[in-house]
Amino acid sequence: MSTTRAYCITTEAVAAEAKRTGGDFEAVDVSKIIALDDLELGPVGPGDVKLRILAVSGEHNIQHAALADTINIADARGGKMYPGNSAIGEVIEVGSDVSKLTVGDIVATHCNGEPDRYGFPLRIWAYDQPESIGWYSKEAVVGAWQLVKVPLDCGLSLWEMAALPLRAPTAYHLWRRALGIYRVKVPYERRAVLNVMSFGGGVGELFLMLAKSEGHNAFFCAGNAERRESLEKLGIHGIDQKAFNRFQSPQDVKAFNKACKVLTDGEGMHLVCDMLRGPVFEAGLAVAARCGVNVSAGWQLGQEVTYNSTVQSVKQVSIDHTHYETPEGCEAATELYGRVFKPTIHREVYRFEDLPRCMQETHENTQTGIPIIRVADEMPPSVQKLL
Repeated sequence: MSTTRAYCITTEAVAAEAKRTGGDFEAVDVSKIIALDDLELGPVGPGDVKLRILAVSGEHNIQHAALADTINIADARGGKMYPGNSAIGEVIEVGSDVSKLTVGDIVATHCNGEPDRYGFPLRIWAYDQPESIGWYSKEAVVGAWQLVKVPLDCGLSLWEMAALPLRAPTAYHLWRRALGIYRVKVPYERRAVLNVMSFGGGVGELFLMLAKSEGHNAFFCAGNAERRESLEKLGIHGIDQKAFNRFQSPQDVKAFNKACKVLTDGEGMHLVCDMLRGPVFEAGLAVAARCGVNVSAGWQLGQEVTYNSTVQSVKQVSIDHTHYETPEGCEAATELYGRVFKPTIHREVYRFEDLPRCMQETHENTQTGIPIIRVADEMPPSVQKLL
């Protein structure tokens, strides 16, 4: 047994901030809810690996846990949870049955909690998987099956790689689902080059990088000018959400649809990646081309959606919900680090003690890219050139 420092979220902290703000999610200060704690790590079992965490990325599911905006997950986990399901770490100890990893390896985590018979997760590690302990910590013990070696020679910095363990598999799964569904309806010889759009966010960026790498037209709709500029350097066309008032009214959606028709010679978007909820939902459906596919991951802005099924049926539009990849899919997505996936990261790399501030700034949507937190003070020699 050993003790490490780790961030936690408690029901008491969630309740206190909810009381202070009167239940106004916009007024919540997430930094008041996430707190450092002493965590006793379990023993390294035969199939386990002990990690020294090097860097992590900020994730929106931390906001869900802090806000209890969909469910009170800290309460469901018994009053306290240890979040963080995206990390880069150094292997410092391996169990007796572990053969694919050795001490000194640099690995990425994935967040599969309880895979179903097909490998897809029923629950997510460090969120709703019972007893799971996250990686916003100095050290961690986890099953070796949940780790993937990272390609240190891929051309990305350590901070860029830290942005990808959760986002890259999600984007990879969304892309292969969207393209596969579309090809059931429209074969390559009928429509070779597709119009592909995503709304702002790290997963959406990577989704479009996959589309662009396969020769399709890619459009990034976001209000963040720095992120649009970063993707435009990769040949991905930027669309400013703010020019359409973030789709607050039917008139805004109509104007957006008209603009997208101009950009696509009247065709519309064949593949759209969004969250299937919130203000972008209507806009994403409005711009769908005939036989289009709208794919969604997560439920940041709510759990319920409605739409006119008759209209979408006439247009032959498919709406598909996804959650996360299989372990094999996570391995495949990791192979694309640097080749396809070149994430936009926030200009400040946060210190470990600044993680609560990082998550509050994520909540405020003021960051210029994916937020990264440096956890380890001293880095292993194998990653020194990647800092």
